[in-house]
Amino acid sequence: MNYLGLKIIDRYIIRKFLGTFFFALVMILSIAVVFDFAEKIDNFMEREAPVKAIIFDYYFNFIPYFATLFSPLFVFISVIFFTSKMAANTEIIAILNSGMSFRRMMLPYFISAILIAIFTFLLTNFVIPTANLKRINFEDKYYRPRTSRVPVMNIHRQVDRNVLVYMESFNPISQAGRNFTIEKFNEEGKLESKLSGDMVRYDTASSKWVVLNYRIREITPGEDHITEGDRIDTTLVYFSPGDLAMGPFFVGTMTYDNLNEYIEKLRLQGSDELKLFLVEKHERFANPFSVFILTLIGVSLSSRKVRGGIGMNIGIGLALSFSYILFMQFASQFSLKGNLSPMLAMWIPNILYSFIALVLYKLAPK
Repeated sequence: MNYLGLKIIDRYIIRKFLGTFFFALVMILSIAVVFDFAEKIDNFMEREAPVKAIIFDYYFNFIPYFATLFSPLFVFISVIFFTSKMAANTEIIAILNSGMSFRRMMLPYFISAILIAIFTFLLTNFVIPTANLKRINFEDKYYRPRTSRVPVMNIHRQVDRNVLVYMESFNPISQAGRNFTIEKFNEEGKLESKLSGDMVRYDTASSKWVVLNYRIREITPGEDHITEGDRIDTTLVYFSPGDLAMGPFFVGTMTYDNLNEYIEKLRLQGSDELKLFLVEKHERFANPFSVFILTLIGVSLSSRKVRGGIGMNIGIGLALSFSYILFMQFASQFSLKGNLSPMLAMWIPNILYSFIALVLYKLAPK
């Protein structure tokens, strides 16, 4: 039966592609779990982590995170491996001699790549964030606490339109800060009021900030009015302790919608952390797209029958794939540490390797 216009050879390649991909995924993930468990078993035993929590709270959430992180690499290895075997068995030559063009032969490869890219995108944006949150909570409790629990220093945030907040330090554990100041400006940029205090603490029951030893200065034309007291409650829109305790690793715990909302909040606040979250957003699109590029490179490299078997193809393929991943990491650092746009930084590797893929495609045997 002909499904969606696909020929027998199309379905054969799709089965080979997806079968090899998931087999490689299972094998590498199994090795990763063994090494990870060997590294952390002492901490698990020392902190008396329950077996159920280790399995369901940690490793059930560790596996999908690790799988999506390296899915482009697994795709590349899979394509190189099974296509090289097809070339070694002269199957590629038989396909081309049957009248199917090399370009047409790419169809089942890209159908498989589309399925994997969609699967990876959905997992990364809507499933993995929740899994990462459970995994991080488990690690905090039974492995080692995160660095975000240390005090945050010298906070300067715009928390609402024309509202600025300053804090000398903030402790995420006690949810308290020192030398707190709120400044409100009018539409012309002139200071209207200023609330300052020696200490500030977040009240989780009322969702308000409590300012101790406060001093309020209200500025009116021709006169300043000053009020002092021991304690005052204030509500800060778009500003919570979670925003201050948000470390770099928590970016992976946000779904796509949450990430967009938080990015808008950081824009409003003028936070220096904005680039980190923009890099994450664009990486979630660039990473699945890399599946297509690496698939094209893999097929172009491995479709030629070479003397000595598939070892040369696999070696070249691994070198290209690891250089791609390394380039992706360097590009993100150029954005975080420099002035490179986050979107451009995350797409430069795809753009460059797209040209490499097209050159290799032109050189591939037709």
